[in-house]
Amino acid sequence: MRLKLVAVAVAALVPVVTMLGYNEYAMRQQRGDEVRAQAAQAARQASSEVERIVEGAQSLLVAVTSMPSVRHLDAGNCNDALRSLAGNVPNVATIFVVKLDGTPVCGSIPIPAGIAFADRDYVRKAIETEDFVVGKYTKSRVTGAAVLPLAMPIVEDSAVAAVVVSGIRLDWLQNRIVERGLSPGSAVTLADEDGTVVARVPLPERFVGTVIPDEFQRLVHADKPGIIQLTSQDGTERVLGYRPIAQPRSPLYVSAGVSTSEAFAPINRATIVNSLGIVLGAVVSLLLALFIGNRFILSPIVRIGDVMDDWRSGSTTARTGMKPIDELHAVGASLDALLDELERRRVQNEQAEEDRGLLVRELAHRVKNGFTLVQAIARQTFARSDPAHYQSFSERLSALASTYDLILSREGSASSIRDVLAAALRAHSADADRITVQGPDVVLPADLALPLSLVVHELATNATKYGSLGAENGRVSITWSHTGRGIDLSWREAGGPPVEEPSRKGFGSVLIERAFPAAARASSRTEFRADGLVFDLSFALREPNGRQQVSELRTARNENA
Repeated sequence: MRLKLVAVAVAALVPVVTMLGYNEYAMRQQRGDEVRAQAAQAARQASSEVERIVEGAQSLLVAVTSMPSVRHLDAGNCNDALRSLAGNVPNVATIFVVKLDGTPVCGSIPIPAGIAFADRDYVRKAIETEDFVVGKYTKSRVTGAAVLPLAMPIVEDSAVAAVVVSGIRLDWLQNRIVERGLSPGSAVTLADEDGTVVARVPLPERFVGTVIPDEFQRLVHADKPGIIQLTSQDGTERVLGYRPIAQPRSPLYVSAGVSTSEAFAPINRATIVNSLGIVLGAVVSLLLALFIGNRFILSPIVRIGDVMDDWRSGSTTARTGMKPIDELHAVGASLDALLDELERRRVQNEQAEEDRGLLVRELAHRVKNGFTLVQAIARQTFARSDPAHYQSFSERLSALASTYDLILSREGSASSIRDVLAAALRAHSADADRITVQGPDVVLPADLALPLSLVVHELATNATKYGSLGAENGRVSITWSHTGRGIDLSWREAGGPPVEEPSRKGFGSVLIERAFPAAARASSRTEFRADGLVFDLSFALREPNGRQQVSELRTARNENA
């Protein structure tokens, strides 16, 4: 029962756990979509910022190429103009003009002698394309600082006359990314077309100037922006939004990553809290189920069971004492009412049994008086005139009286076939050693016990007069068996004088044939053998009451013993 109560408590928790699990799944799906959208948005914003910076730098160089001193390659005026301009533009390192052979003409700062720029890719590309060019991660030959080089050709008469060279300061670019602000665990990376990192937040000192790993190089030149989930080089698992290089508007690769642990931290905390709540709720539910089950279910059931056991053990005063405050207590109260009714009926039955016993004893007394009166009338009527017939009648009457005594002593219900035979043969007690009785202990109802007693008495009387019991060495064997249809009884005489079949039927023969009721379907067979009479009798037995009465009879015998 306790396991069933626990199962009920667990079953009650299943919908709650299922609902929380579904909410958890839905929240994580929703948060995952939000994180992906956040990463894509961060990459898009960072890319837009880079585009604005590059466009601003391009506009600056376009303006420089329009300056007369620059276009005429007037070194003195050009130096002054570029120095004044660079001082007002903090995001560029230097601005200078070089010839087609890469030798400097003028600049915002003095350029040491012997320095040339003809080998720089961005200078050659600007001359070839006659267009604005953004170079790769470079260490400046003039300042030694890391820059993102820029080149703008000066075109005169449809030909490139010189190239204006500048560079975006990577320390300034790094600060711009930091100023934008990032959520905890997030990261932004800018890289050139070779995958060399030009700016990184966080840990710029670790990653700027390094190359993106080969497994992620495909993202630098991808066909379109995208979102992936990966473990970054710093060991953090992130959802990464990336925008590949798309010249000329987006000369840098941009990626923005959102930390999954930080993004899902509130949900993880909520999951832990909910799990602890479920565990605590389950423990409390189980304890309450056990307590309430013991108090309001198990205890009443145990009490009812104990009362029933006590009642079966003979304690008829045992009661649950329950009031119908709920269903189980109502059962207990009903059980008490039933036991009260059974006790009342038991008392009534005992009283009725006592009254019946008194009536049976009175009936037995009156039956005996009736037999005595009949015997007295018979003695006065023909005892002297016909002593032989009187003696036969008296013995038959005594056998009948003995059988009635036997039946009445069993309260008119049933008698053992062995006791019936003993009562019928009581008048021949002197010949008891010569009479053997053998058969199972079968109980006969009253309407079969009486005729069997008369038949056996008649057989014994005839055996005494004409058969084996009248001889000195004669014997009688009475055997019976209990078959499926009833009783088969056999009377066999031996050791007596030769017997002959009578020429007419006397009263005894008629009695034997007609003693049993029709319902018994009695049948008999008589053989007059030279060595003695053989009589076989069969009659049906009412089986349903037989087994119960055997038990009653054995109980009565044990009590008498």
